[in-house]
Amino acid sequence: MTAKDEAEKPSEEKKLIKELAQLLNDTGLSEIEIEKSGLKLRVARSVTVAASVPTAAYVPASAPPPAGAPAGPGAPAAPGVADPAKHPGAVKSPMVGTAYRSPDPKAPPFVEVGSRVQQGDTLLIIEAMKTMNQIPAPRAGTVTAVMIENGQPVEFGEPLVIIE
Repeated sequence: MTAKDEAEKPSEEKKLIKELAQLLNDTGLSEIEIEKSGLKLRVARSVTVAASVPTAAYVPASAPPPAGAPAGPGAPAAPGVADPAKHPGAVKSPMVGTAYRSPDPKAPPFVEVGSRVQQGDTLLIIEAMKTMNQIPAPRAGTVTAVMIENGQPVEFGEPLVIIE
């Protein structure tokens, strides 16, 4: 390896670290670890930063349902937009993984805003460690907000759906 190659190597590592940090920001994940050509990198956020980022990510996801349904369900859902995690009807993620709103890409979502659900009905699926985990409704009611997009990474305790 020449001196020029050695000088460029730290630059490539910095570029990779910056790309991983951007990926953390884009996906809302709290940690990424990779191993490439004998180089092992782990990029992680501090707990306080990770806790504040998902809260900001929920607001845009919650805003469209009230605009799409200004009549009945829109008014009760508005107070939940401020902090959906504290809403009494919030169904929170029991694990870290990737959330899917339907059983396959061509199928309709399990639930939409306004859907009536019974206790035990499947709300969505979370893929974790290559296992599909159905997330059941903890109680009967009406879905007033869906806080996630199809294929979105989710973290433990993150609000997924609000049932009233």
